[in-house]
Order: sequence, then structure tokens, then C-alpha cells
Amino acid sequence: MKKKKPYFPNNWEQLRATPYMLFDPVEFDVFMDWKIGGYEIPSSIAAIVRVKDINTGKVKEYVYQRRHAAQKKVTKLMTGGVPREIVVCTDGAVHFIYPKNYEIFSNEHA
Repeated sequence: MKKKKPYFPNNWEQLRATPYMLFDPVEFDVFMDWKIGGYEIPSSIAAIVRVKDINTGKVKEYVYQRRHAAQKKVTKLMTGGVPREIVVCTDGAVHFIYPKNYEIFSNEHA
């Protein structure tokens, strides 16, 4: 029988209750450079592939040590016939792949 992972409680209630004045404001460009452009993945990892099934909303993540294995997985996902959002993260870029007829910002137009 597989052992269940221990639960590590988080303190999101305390963070949510903290007054906004205690947080330093960050400009959008600085935030984007820091969180999006400043990511790092270990040198032993070639790519991280995150897949969201559009119909069910389920998300799966795959980590690859070899670039060709990640390319093979993404090709398989794109030709699988199921509508998916795919995010591929390498040491040089983050790519967002989605079906051509899929409206990304659908809840903005509702």
C-alpha cells in the first residue's frame, strides 16, 4: 500500500486578512520581468509541459530531461483530437499553444 503524503497546512487565511498597505506595490513591468521573465529551471530539465483539458478543466504536468521527448509529447497532445491548452517551458522561453477555434478570453465577453 502506498503511503499518503503528509499534509502541510498553509496560512492563506492570514495572508488574506493582512491589510494591503503592508505590501509594497510593484509595477506591472517589474512584476512581469520578475515572475515571468525571471523563472529558472534546473539544467537537468529540458522542458516542462503543462496541459489543461478544455472540456474538463483538469491539468497535468510533464517534466522532460530530453528535448526530443518533450517535442514528441507535445506533437501527440496536439494531434490527439481533444481540445487542450498547452504551456511549454524551456530554459529560453515559455510557449502557449491552444486550439485555433478556442476563445481564450471567453469570460471577458460573457
